[in-house]
Amino acid sequence: MSISRDKIEQVAWLARIQLEESDKEALENKLSDILSMVGQLQAADTDGITPMAHPLDATQRLRPDEVTETNQRERFQAVAPETQDGLYLVPRVVE
Repeated sequence: MSISRDKIEQVAWLARIQLEESDKEALENKLSDILSMVGQLQAADTDGITPMAHPLDATQRLRPDEVTETNQRERFQAVAPETQDGLYLVPRVVE
């Protein structure tokens, strides 16, 4: 699979990238090589192979889900400018 110079110029225009003629030729070769490699990967037989989330059989160690701090809501709301029913009241900023 290859990519044409017109496509490279179109993508460069969309990305607002200015390319010199020598850059266009090099990009055409490099992108064609990448697309060829992708084509080879797509041709590989993957029937019966389970997809993996990670190439290594690793699990993440997690700490226990425990409460480590005490509830201090009343203390914080005591110094708040305005509260109502356990909620903080703030001035309206959007009309």
